[in-house]
Amino acid sequence: MPLYEHVYLARQDLSQQQVDELTAQYQGVIEGLGGKVAKAEYWGVKTLTYRIRKNRKAHFTLLNIDGPSAAIVEVERQERINEDVLRAMTVSVDELEEGPSAMMRKVDRDRDRDERRGERRRDRDDRDGRDGRDGRDSRGPRGGDDTETSGE
Repeated sequence: MPLYEHVYLARQDLSQQQVDELTAQYQGVIEGLGGKVAKAEYWGVKTLTYRIRKNRKAHFTLLNIDGPSAAIVEVERQERINEDVLRAMTVSVDELEEGPSAMMRKVDRDRDRDERRGERRRDRDDRDGRDGRDGRDSRGPRGGDDTETSGE
């Protein structure tokens, strides 16, 4: 059977549970028409480059599908009818990707980078005598000199 990668974008005001229900519904359609979903990944809520139907963000979900084209046609038809789905795209591929997708690897890489940056930032702030939040000196607004001078 042909192999497909299918990504759909759901409205930002849906809960993750509602998005999971949509994914389960589409998986049921695919399996009912003789296909199977090899992998379903929820990528989270991401900011869109431009507004789509007044939405600035959307829930992204990837489905790796091994099934007939009739199953893909039916899923896309149902997504066009559903008001909660903003966009959908299906790409035919030669083989399905094993393990996490590129988006999930990017999330892991970004998380690792942020953790390393946080450790470096804390180390630097400790050496500088700063509290690390707003970059101000932790000894007070004037750098430790709390005596006020009078204009006399």
